[in-house]
Amino acid sequence: MKEKISSLVDEAIKDLNVFVDDAFISIEEGKKIFNIVLDSKEIIDLNKITDASRIINKIMDDNESLLEDAQELDIYSKEKGESNDE
Repeated sequence: MKEKISSLVDEAIKDLNVFVDDAFISIEEGKKIFNIVLDSKEIIDLNKITDASRIINKIMDDNESLLEDAQELDIYSKEKGESNDE
């Protein structure tokens, strides 16, 4: 699933320096949710997520069949943690 979503959206969001890290279906509180996780070599701020979400939403509207009847589309960034090399 990740490969299909990446092939559709990575080119459109590359100017934001973000890319699709994962795409999967989850069930939360009884709702089927299609998740798209974005990543970058830099920290992704809220403005980038918002801009990327607008682009991805338009693409996914044109490719609804990929959403597999999910009730919700959730686009978010991968969390960056601190590296603790001890």
